[in-house]
Amino acid sequence: MTTNTTIAALASIELFAGLSKKELAAIDRLMTPIDIKAGKEVIKEGTAGREAFIIVEGTASVWRDGKLIASVGKGSVLGEVALLANRARTATVQAETAMTVEVLNRREFEQLLDQNPAITRKLLVATAKRVHQLEPSMLS
Repeated sequence: MTTNTTIAALASIELFAGLSKKELAAIDRLMTPIDIKAGKEVIKEGTAGREAFIIVEGTASVWRDGKLIASVGKGSVLGEVALLANRARTATVQAETAMTVEVLNRREFEQLLDQNPAITRKLLVATAKRVHQLEPSMLS
């Protein structure tokens, strides 16, 4: 993907929707594209979360406690809770089809957040909204 295409894709993702083009470009510079074969386990529930994934192409299934909870595709963000909160993975994700994902590493992402309080603040708000959508009782 070209940089402009990646930035547009990032802007369409709820987590990053409030960021400026310059802020999105800073995140884009940290990302690494990788290809994943169909059937491969991308994330394993309970393991340490060291990166987040943005699906560029393909689909994946999301499992929690052995139960299918979602099927996700292009533009979906995977693993951001573990990345942002330094927590164990909350679900297992398996590639349903061949996938291309952009990977965002925790260490580099934390450096970006430390150096850019405006990005940190915007992502905090977006994350709180997402947590509220997933578990409304947590923010009441």
